[in-house]
Amino acid sequence: MRYQSNLFEYEEDLSPLTEAQREVYEAVEQDGYGVREYARKTGRSKGTVGNLLRRARRRLGGESA
Repeated sequence: MRYQSNLFEYEEDLSPLTEAQREVYEAVEQDGYGVREYARKTGRSKGTVGNLLRRARRRLGGESA
């Protein structure tokens, strides 16, 4: 996992993600939304949000294929 840093905190490098993957990853992993909740908020299906999240985690090395 790669990180970008500043003097006070480390932030995950999300540059490998597509825009859709990044949006879902940030909402669920960083902002605390549930998959269903975020799906309702954005008008996407729960399956789409789950797939985007899974792909984002894989790209960041957090989930095996």
